[in-house]
Amino acid sequence: MTAEAANMSMRSNLLIAIDQRVRSWAVTQAEAAWRLGITQPRLNDLLRGRITNFSLDTLINLASQAGLTVRLDIDEAA
Repeated sequence: MTAEAANMSMRSNLLIAIDQRVRSWAVTQAEAAWRLGITQPRLNDLLRGRITNFSLDTLINLASQAGLTVRLDIDEAA
């Protein structure tokens, strides 16, 4: 797996986890955005899956704000 593919895979997994957590709150987008410390338009980008708008660092920070723990597993390349 290339570095770019690994980055995209990690961002995708984080985006999905954050999306699921936010939807589980059953609150308005404004409330969810406030909980995450972002603007409502930024939350809308996240909920619409606009992955290219989010860096890995940003998604890790948002996961933390959402009460999620992020763990990184490192293995030797095949």
